[in-house]
Amino acid sequence: MARDLFGGLSGLSELGNLGGTLSGIVGGLAKSGLMPTDTPEGKLLAVQSELSDLKKQELELLAEIGRQAFEASPNSWAQSPKLKLLRENIASLEAEANAAKAAQEAAEAAKEAQEAQTRCPECGHVNPEGTKFCQECGSKVGPAGKKHCTSCGAQLSPGIRFCGECGARQD
Repeated sequence: MARDLFGGLSGLSELGNLGGTLSGIVGGLAKSGLMPTDTPEGKLLAVQSELSDLKKQELELLAEIGRQAFEASPNSWAQSPKLKLLRENIASLEAEANAAKAAQEAAEAAKEAQEAQTRCPECGHVNPEGTKFCQECGSKVGPAGKKHCTSCGAQLSPGIRFCGECGARQD
């Protein structure tokens, strides 16, 4: 019984993926009134679309029933080892995806850090690597020391024109 239930679900799943896509397109055309349903071809497409929707609903319901039956008695199914292996593979791939995502984020952070070293602190222009002076405004580019207000001595962020502490213009 379990074999029939799960075997049938996999077959329906394969059909459901393709049929669901086509069904969605055809169903959308039929519901929008763009496809005539008064012709034999239009009626056939509309009926096939509705039939595909019902089969998809059936597949979802059978999957839920199977899930509930398995959770109620996980060791009484012949497919339990396969499911355990599938879940282990899923967990492994999720970990791999998370690691790849972390590596991608690290690469983006490194790129931003590299770009920050070539970004002009005055105008924000990104200069080619190795440039010592901004090609846009002529200011010194690269890892510079902290900039301080000429009037009050407060530490300033790059590109600031006026001091946030005293309001003095920074040239």
